[in-house]
Amino acid sequence: MASGPLQPSPADLREFRQPERHHPRACAMPLTRAQQTSGPEPVETVPPAVDLVLGASACCLACVFTNPLEVVKTRLQLQGELKARGTHPRPYRGFVASVTAVARADGLRGLQKGLAAGLLYQGLMNGVRFYCFSLACQAGLTQQPGGTVVAGAVAGALGAFVGSPAYLVKTQLQAQTVAAMAVGHQHNHQSVLGALETIWRQQGPSGLWRGVGGAVPRVMVGSATQLATFTSAKAWVQERQWLPEDSWLVALAGGMISSVAVVAVMTPFDVVSTRLYNQPVDGAGRGQLYKGLADCLVKIWRQEGPPALYKGLGPAYLRLGPHTILSMLFWDELRKLAGRAQHQGT
Repeated sequence: MASGPLQPSPADLREFRQPERHHPRACAMPLTRAQQTSGPEPVETVPPAVDLVLGASACCLACVFTNPLEVVKTRLQLQGELKARGTHPRPYRGFVASVTAVARADGLRGLQKGLAAGLLYQGLMNGVRFYCFSLACQAGLTQQPGGTVVAGAVAGALGAFVGSPAYLVKTQLQAQTVAAMAVGHQHNHQSVLGALETIWRQQGPSGLWRGVGGAVPRVMVGSATQLATFTSAKAWVQERQWLPEDSWLVALAGGMISSVAVVAVMTPFDVVSTRLYNQPVDGAGRGQLYKGLADCLVKIWRQEGPPALYKGLGPAYLRLGPHTILSMLFWDELRKLAGRAQHQGT
């Protein structure tokens, strides 16, 4: 009698492996040589919508720690506005003395001035930024030469535009202090909502986006530099195998390297952005000191000298450096947790 079709044994069934299920790729971190051999780690792959939440959360966490440095940086950048060096009072001198000056004038709570507006800005700007960057990664743009820089710049520009009203209010609130320590124009807002309402009533909806011309280049440069250098720096640290591959110290080291580049290219745009956001306006909502980005750059260069574009560099690094380190570290670790949860749920 002819035998029927051969049936696979239980052992054969156990050895049969289903093909891997592929999930929508967001922005996976660069692979080390070991990972390239064994395949990419799924724990670092998350959808763009998740990256939106994680990116916003990570940067808000970093903002809580770095906001006091942002207050000091803002005051230093406004000090001596459009005045030649040595011709104006200097209530803020250096980082430690400036922190002390702010605490004496405004109390310890003064070091967290503008925190609510800062958190709103970080959530809006970075949520949009990381979401758009993740979409670019998913589309494969970041795999092209220069793609990471382009994706980071475009994502940063969109994020800066969305978050501009919050940054406007944050800058104006952080500049406010007692008359004896005041630098720059004093807007005398009482709260975030009060500031938004006042600007809307006096200048209309467009007033909320005043200064966006300085904010977009600032974040474009910073975002492109941050995302590109963090990705490369983290891959470089992994390849050296100085640290355990999955350790949070790898992301910390990558963030530390990235922060130096970010501060170097971003500080001049940061000074200009602070000036544009804080300047007084006329009845039509036009700035009384600067017409825009180029005009502000030229006036600072001519009247204060080129070094003025790096005003507050020390506090700027002490703020931007830790913020870059913490935000990229938090983002990287949160993505790992989200990726593991997603992987275990499939």
